[in-house]
This record gives sequence, C-alpha cells and structure tokens, in this order.
Amino acid sequence: MTKRTDPRLVRLDESWTTLPNPYDVPVEICAGPGVPIEPAAIDELLTVLDTARTLSTLAGAIPGLAREPRIERVVCTPDFHKGAGIPIGTVLQTSGALIPQAVGNDINCGMRVEVTSLTVDRVRPRLDELERRLRHLFFEGGRRIGLTPAQREGLLRAGLPGLLAEGPLGPHVRDADRLHASGFAADSAEEFRDWVGSGGGVSYDSIIGGVGGGNHFAELQYVSAVHDGPAAYAWGLAPGRVVAMVHSGSLSLGHQAGATGRDLAKKAWPAGVPMPENRILPMLLDERTEKSRRRYLTAFANAANFAIGNRYFLALMLRAGLTAAVGELDARLVYDAPHNLLWPGGDAGDHPDGVVLHRKGATPAGTSADGWGEPVIVPGSMGAPSYLLRGLGNERALGSACHGAGRSVPRGAAARGSDAELDEFLREFRVVTPLNHRDPAVATRRDIIAAWRRDLKQEAPWAYKEVRPVVESLRTAGVAEPVVELRPILTVKG
Repeated sequence: MTKRTDPRLVRLDESWTTLPNPYDVPVEICAGPGVPIEPAAIDELLTVLDTARTLSTLAGAIPGLAREPRIERVVCTPDFHKGAGIPIGTVLQTSGALIPQAVGNDINCGMRVEVTSLTVDRVRPRLDELERRLRHLFFEGGRRIGLTPAQREGLLRAGLPGLLAEGPLGPHVRDADRLHASGFAADSAEEFRDWVGSGGGVSYDSIIGGVGGGNHFAELQYVSAVHDGPAAYAWGLAPGRVVAMVHSGSLSLGHQAGATGRDLAKKAWPAGVPMPENRILPMLLDERTEKSRRRYLTAFANAANFAIGNRYFLALMLRAGLTAAVGELDARLVYDAPHNLLWPGGDAGDHPDGVVLHRKGATPAGTSADGWGEPVIVPGSMGAPSYLLRGLGNERALGSACHGAGRSVPRGAAARGSDAELDEFLREFRVVTPLNHRDPAVATRRDIIAAWRRDLKQEAPWAYKEVRPVVESLRTAGVAEPVVELRPILTVKG
C-alpha cells in the first residue's frame, strides 16, 4: 500500500524525495512510496538544518577562517525516524566544522555478523538448553571477561589489534579484512583511566560484554533465502546456515565521550555569539579549537574502539552458548559495520581536508577490493527477517545505507500496545532477557511481569517499519543489492 507522503517532501522518483528548506542545503531521502516517513522526523530534520545559520553566524564572528564552515549535503536513509535532537538515519557532510551531536552518544554503535558451521536443524531441538545457557552468559554472571589494564588500554587506544596483542587472547585478529575498521588510533586513554585501571591486575566489570538497551540485541538467525548466489558463496552463506548477529555500541563510554564533546564545544563557543536555539554546537576546524578537538577526537576514538571490542565479545558469548548447547562449531566473520561515526576527509579519505562525513543510525555501503561490495547489515524488527546486502558505493547516497527497518511508533506509544499481540508474538518467538518470565517465582509478581512486558512492547514488531520496502528502496535506488535473507531463531535483549 502506498503511504501518504508528508506535504513538505517533494518526490523526485520512485526511490528519492527531497526536502526544500530555508537554507538551500541539498537534502534527499532515500525512501520508496511504501516506506512511511513520520512528520516528527521531518520537523526534527528542519531544526537540525538551522545549524547552517549557526555556521554562518560563526563565520561572521571569527574572521580569517581558512574555510567557510557550512553543511554541504544531507542524505537520509529509508529507516529515517525521529531521534533525540538528530533524526536516526541522517548522513550529514560538512565543510570547515564537525558536529559531535550529529553522531550522538552511542559512538560506533554498529553490527557484527558471523556465519557458523551449524545448521538450523541442529539448533532447533536444543532451544530450551540454548536459552538457559545464553541467559547465564549474558545476564547471570556467566560472561566473566577478565582483562588486564594493558588489555583495556590497548583496546581503547588501538581497537582489536591493541586488545589481542596483550596476553592470552592471542596475537592476531582473525578476519581483520572483514571489519570496516579494526580500530582507530588514539594517543591516550586518559578520559577513561578509571575503567582502564578497574582495580589493577585481571579484573571484571559489568560494562564489557553488555548488550545495552533500546534496539540493541544479540540474535541467532539462519539463512532462509539467497538472492545473490555468488556473493553469498563468497561470504560463506548457504541456506539453513546459522548466523550470529550483534547490534551494540560503546555503552557508558560513548555517553562519556559524547558529553566531553558537548562540553568542549560549549567552552570553545566565541564570546558574544548567542547559543543556537536548536542547542546543536558545531566545532570549527580552526586553530583556536584545535586542542579541544584533539581531546574530543581522542575520547571519540577510545569509545569507538571499545564498541568494536564489545561486539567481538558479544559474538564470542553467542558462540559459547551455541557450543555448550549444541556442540563444537566454526565461525567466520562476515562483517563488522559501524553506524554512529564521523569520517574526517570523507568515508574513504577521498575528500579535501576540512570535509567531515557524519553518520547517525546509518551504515557505510561502499564498494570493496574483492568486487562484491561492502556488506550492508539491515536487521528487521525483533522476530522479523533481516537482510545482508552488498554496497554499491552510491555517491548520491553518500555511500550510505540504513542500519535497520526504523521505528514507526515512538517508544512511549509502543509500550501501550496490545497485550494480545504481545502474547501472540511470544508464543511464536523466543526472547532471552535478564528476567525469565517462565520462572514460577517470577510469574506471580504482577508488577515485575508488567514492567517486563512494557519494555518488550517498545521493541515489538508493530513499533517498526516493514523491512522489505526498506530493502527494496535500497535496491531500486542503486544503494545496495540483497544477498541473503535471514530468519531469526532467538533474540537476546538487555
């Protein structure tokens, strides 16, 4: 069914609409007629575009800038929806400035997908045992990820190579070419000295190996359909093969780095220049802000590196649960893709100095040296199919694709959804949460069960767009081509 289009949008073709705005910033949204776009997201995007006026004001207040700060382009992906100040699914290219809020707090939130040697027929008979094992690993003290201060610092300063170069975790990163980035160089980890120390010696904490909240998850799936046989074969994907998918980010470290960026931008704000009404504070790329930028970008890299390591450990935990419940297995990384990052010089460093690409809730969809294209991971809502696609490097899309189906109902409204629909969903699908709702001791606590159900409703299928029209928009726009469809087996939610 064709969805009613917001009257502020102008449809260009079957794949793209544009948003006229007072600042004449080029804005295009990749979404076919079957993809709903909420008016609240358009409202929020127009507010973000007020930053063009902020940059113009800053340029007038600070003479002698080497480059005029401006927003060059904005592209929105098919899962575009309202966020907290910046819409999810926004790709923003600036010149002469970077905008910490255009990435958000969950720095390097992203997805990791591994294909295993198991088939779905081997896993299905062991679901009760698998659920028990995964609940213990994720929520009942079973993860036990012990790291030394050197490993923690290595992770924050260099990503996976820094983590795995220290101690018994091993000297090499397997499948390093299957990560968009194995790490981001940082010359210190001072912003997170407390986490690095963590009591000295080998220590354990509740952060590393955490799934996080909201739409984050760890999920077991299987290949249910193949759309591009050669690419699927190259990536090790065959019908019935079990796949582990992780969606998580930098957790509290990202929030700390984001707060650091906002605080530094505020401190660097020129005297006499009023704060912008939208509260979005850019950092100009000039000598005056160099020290502040360096501190923020170091903390940013630390948080981004933590997120890569966190997804690595979450995938290990899924493997451990499968091994304990089903048996020995092999696993191969298909891809680890970031969502919330900024790229000085553009995604491939192919733009002049001073150009910064920001993605919030959007993923790279570039080409690749092997010719298959960068893997694009698009999960559906909880219990719905997910897709792996191959990126085509579409410059119109700023080499970007969506990172999921996208919300269609705000969390508050979704939490008031139908109890009957939730019951039907839970009869058909397994969700592993910290609370075991089947435990007789828990089932009698109506207050606890009510809160648990309310949380699940916020991430239930009816709160999200249909994933197939979203994927079709990527295909028809020439952004990415579907490779395989994945059906869920069970989901772990924090």
